Amino acid sequence: MDKTAVELFDMKVKHVGVNASGDEEAAVWAKEFLELLGLGTRDAGASYFCGELVEIMKHNGRGAKGHIAFSVNDCEAALKYFEERGFKAIEETKQYDENGTLKFFYFDREIAGFAIHLVKQA
Repeated sequence: MDKTAVELFDMKVKHVGVNASGDEEAAVWAKEFLELLGLGTRDAGASYFCGELVEIMKHNGRGAKGHIAFSVNDCEAALKYFEERGFKAIEETKQYDENGTLKFFYFDREIAGFAIHLVKQA
């Protein structure tokens, strides 16, 4: 039996992103996640992070409902694997580290209203 993407790339959910309609709504949601999870909240400019589990986009990010970030051990190999299954990267979302290694990208389609992005594990 073939290995799954989870097995091949040590894939894990890094965080879930939700889209707020503005700063005020995002701040309220961040406070609610703080109360629920007890995790510190930090203002990351375009979003609030609640710990590293939840990202609240201040002005509607990608995806109709938000996004899901998965961490993988090798973004280049994972992208090749997913391209063979019909998922493509949005070229302008690709980010590379100082060595030229792919470290981040969004896929070109949503699932259940959520954009999906991969990020290289630290």
